Amino acid sequence: MQTISINFIVPQGWHELSDKQLRYVYQLLANEFATDEVKTLCLLQWSGTKVIGRQDSGAYLLKKGKFLFEVTPLTLAELLPHLEWLGSIPTVPVRISKINRQHALPADFSEVPFETFIICDNLYQGYLQTQNEDLLDRLGATLYGKSMAFKPYERISIFYWFAALKDAFSRKYSDFFQPIADAATDGNLLGSSAPSVEDAMNAQIRALTKGDVTKEAEVLALDTHRALTELNAQAREYRELNSKLNSK
Repeated sequence: MQTISINFIVPQGWHELSDKQLRYVYQLLANEFATDEVKTLCLLQWSGTKVIGRQDSGAYLLKKGKFLFEVTPLTLAELLPHLEWLGSIPTVPVRISKINRQHALPADFSEVPFETFIICDNLYQGYLQTQNEDLLDRLGATLYGKSMAFKPYERISIFYWFAALKDAFSRKYSDFFQPIADAATDGNLLGSSAPSVEDAMNAQIRALTKGDVTKEAEVLALDTHRALTELNAQAREYRELNSKLNSK
C-alpha cells in the first residue's frame, strides 16, 4: 500500500487574494453561504481540489491533479482554521482592481485627495445608518470613477473595502478616529460626542483651514494621509490640553 501526501496550499490572508479569488469569496457571501461553508468552498477552490462525490461512509471523494482520494468531513473541518480570516473584515484594505473595465482608486487611499475621502466617508456612514444600497452604489461610483449597475457581490466588495480602510485608519490615526464613547467623555476635535456626518465633515475642513475659507480648496486637494496626519496631531493636542485643564 502506498501513502500519498496531499498538500493544500491556500492564501494566508485577504491581502494575498487575486481579483479572481476576491470575486469568488464575495460571490459566496452574496449567495448567503454560512461562514464555514465559505471557508470550505474556498479551501477546495483555491487549492485546485474538486469534489467528485460522497462515499457511503460519509467521506468525500476528491480529486487534486491526477490523484483521487477520500477525506472525512472531520478532516476538512480541521483545515478550516487556516481560513479563519475569511470570517472577518480584512485587516488591510483590499479591493477588486477593476469593475466593468474601470480601475479602482488605490486600496489604501494613498495619493487620493482628501475631498474624495470625505465624499466616500459621507456615503459609507450614510449606508451604515440607512442600509440604503443606493448609497453603496454611489460609493462604488466614486471608488471606481464611474456610475454603473453594481452586482450584489460587487456591493459587498465595496463595503468590505471601505470598512477595512476605515478600520486601518482608526488604528493608524487613533487620536482622531476615537470611538464615540471615548469622545463623549474626553471631548473630541469635532466638538460633539455624536456629530452628524455633515457636521463632522465641516469640522474636519475647519480644523485644517483653521477657519480660513480661502484655504479650503487647498485642504480638499491634500493627500488623504497627509490630511489625516494633521487632524490626528490636532486631536492629540486637543485631548492633551483637555486633560491638563481637567486636572486643575
